[in-house]
Amino acid sequence: MSATAEQPNATEARIANLNLRSEGWSGSARADAVTRLRAMGLPERRDEYWKFTRPDALTQADAPEAAVFHAGEAALFASTDTLTIVFDDGVFNPDASDALAMDYLSIERLAEADADIHWAKGVYGVLEARGQTPVPRPLAALNTAFATDGVLIHVTGKVPKPISLVYNHSDETSDAILHHVIKLDAGAELTVLENGPAAARFNKVMEVDIADTATFHHVRAQGRDHERRAATHLFARLGTESTFKSFTLTVNGRLTRNECVIELTGDDAIAHVAGACVGDGDFHHDDTVFITHDAERCESRQVFKKVLRNGAVGVFQGKILVKAGAQKTDGYQISQSLLLDGDSEFLAKPELEIYADDVVCSHGSTSGAIDEEALFYLRSRGVPEAPATDLLTLAFLAEAVEEIEDEGLRDVMVDRLEGWLERHRG
Repeated sequence: MSATAEQPNATEARIANLNLRSEGWSGSARADAVTRLRAMGLPERRDEYWKFTRPDALTQADAPEAAVFHAGEAALFASTDTLTIVFDDGVFNPDASDALAMDYLSIERLAEADADIHWAKGVYGVLEARGQTPVPRPLAALNTAFATDGVLIHVTGKVPKPISLVYNHSDETSDAILHHVIKLDAGAELTVLENGPAAARFNKVMEVDIADTATFHHVRAQGRDHERRAATHLFARLGTESTFKSFTLTVNGRLTRNECVIELTGDDAIAHVAGACVGDGDFHHDDTVFITHDAERCESRQVFKKVLRNGAVGVFQGKILVKAGAQKTDGYQISQSLLLDGDSEFLAKPELEIYADDVVCSHGSTSGAIDEEALFYLRSRGVPEAPATDLLTLAFLAEAVEEIEDEGLRDVMVDRLEGWLERHRG
């Protein structure tokens, strides 16, 4: 049987193992997502945007491969004053979570929001569906259809402290599907933090609708679990003079695919998405980003740095699309890798597609080894080789980490990076 004939069967097998929730305000969005998923089919290696990453472990109908959670690292953001929401293997844990209430916002669980009319109906699955064009994203459609839980956050003002989403993992074969919806009204401001191993296989979607003059900050850490396989999707729509800034640190995991799809639909909007990863051995990390400029005088930045060794693989696929009429666009994209040995690999596909004539857009992608002159300089001044290599590695990652606007959160990420590098010396 050909691959074309096999693919619908694989998709139907995956769907058959999941439960479709058809009632309530999200029912129509879920049904629509199933229809789109069947039309697209689950991703295959031959698909253009999956040619660098094997999707098998993310799409198999059977239970995911066992992933034993290796404890030892302290939870991130523990010293930060936050409203904490905890999920254990994709299931909300009320005992470990704070009360879902704070000034200028309303928070509900997706699993409990059963009203026929709900504000989230205008966002849930809407941004995800918009993000399916021109590139299909079947795992995101699967998530919209079958997500079992998540949070619905409506922000009406400047929220006084961050929301911290913590994903715990204890079941070796857990298969978690979470979907978060965040809507910021005009002038509102929110910071969302995410961290934790999550599950053996993790599929997460976050949809963020940012109204005029609103600001959204997102800082995420993916680590602590060496065997995790995860596919995450972040969809954002920006209004006039709004701001979106997202940073992700990844230090562990067997397979990680992070997709970010951003639409700048209002004039003078700003969108920055950045990531830093350090991988060792059986580590495959894929950042796939698509930013659409559809308004005037908007700014976007993509800054991704990867440090790889012992056969680790890093992937970056980033695109800037400037539509006709999106004049005065300022788009910047950089993806770089530091290969600490000859066995690791960095695969990059940067793209620009521009239909306006008054723009400033640039992209670049480089890959190289440690700077031997800089390493010699440090060693000649008494710094041992391993700590010297760590210093140069941190300097290489700095441009991405500096995209975190909050200095305290930036320091947390640097501390985590330093700890990881120290443990993996040799």
